[in-house]
Amino acid sequence: MTRLAEQIKQRRKTYGLTQAELAQRAGVGLRFVRDLEQGKVSVRMDKVNQVLALFGEELGPIKINVR
Repeated sequence: MTRLAEQIKQRRKTYGLTQAELAQRAGVGLRFVRDLEQGKVSVRMDKVNQVLALFGEELGPIKINVR
């Protein structure tokens, strides 16, 4: 499971939401939430941000050191 998947699952549980409730509130499909929490590597960033917005967060680019 990816770090993002773990964080979203933990936040959902902290807020007392089921996967279906999270999907409904974020405006995404239940399957998307399931895939996201299972760490699927190819998920749409815009949908990830819809979910994260419920928790006051956003996913974006970060600078890395490239040699």
